[in-house]
Amino acid sequence: MEKTRAVVRETVLEAGEAIRRKFGKRVEIDFKGAIDLVTEVDRRSEEIIVSALRKAFPRDDILAEEGGSRKGGGSDRIWLVDPLDGTTNFAHGYPFISISVALEAAGEIRYGVVYDPLRDEYFEAEKGEGSSLNGRPIRVSEADDLRACLFSTGFPYDIQEHPEGHMEPLVRILMASQGIRRDGSAALDLCYVACGRFDGFYERKLAPWDTAAGVRIGEEAGGKVTSFGGGAYSIHDKEILATNGRIHEAAVKILTA
Repeated sequence: MEKTRAVVRETVLEAGEAIRRKFGKRVEIDFKGAIDLVTEVDRRSEEIIVSALRKAFPRDDILAEEGGSRKGGGSDRIWLVDPLDGTTNFAHGYPFISISVALEAAGEIRYGVVYDPLRDEYFEAEKGEGSSLNGRPIRVSEADDLRACLFSTGFPYDIQEHPEGHMEPLVRILMASQGIRRDGSAALDLCYVACGRFDGFYERKLAPWDTAAGVRIGEEAGGKVTSFGGGAYSIHDKEILATNGRIHEAAVKILTA
């Protein structure tokens, strides 16, 4: 995995620099939906990452948010890429954004990186090897009382058309915990659970590239990731609950009440 780690790091840092240079400046914005944005910076970041992965690993498949699926040469490996998680934040100059890159092999997420280019925070995990932030090991929090826990969440881009089912869990978590944040980058939210800044995170209607790397990082840091009901989680599922593990059962009960 040494080559993989080196290629991904160099590539993600290059994409991060491209994002950082444009942050806070006027950029070209298009709409994929009523409130679903894409910018020229998303596309440039994806171009950098996909080009590097294709050159280094020509047999691997790539699934990226903006460009869709690109077939390789018959490998059982697939890269999942979100070139700019938090596009709406970026467009408004709100400093909570990330790049997410994960490697799936034989149906399992083997490796993941989430990079915050504005804070220069590089979260990384390989299956069985633990998680790190800028090279230092990280672990989830030890909080075991829901009333002392900080949660994060997010809402899908179609919430204005389909608001049902989103407000009720928000109110229940808010009333049972110390607080809840909605910052707009699921990949980074998952990493904040991994390093103990958040104690739990939940959201509906995320895509595989939103969660793949963050789930690997969270689990390697000692966290637990399931569906809202506590069942096994797949990156293709439409709901995710990630916690430090200690409060997981209590969170499941609240989300399924």
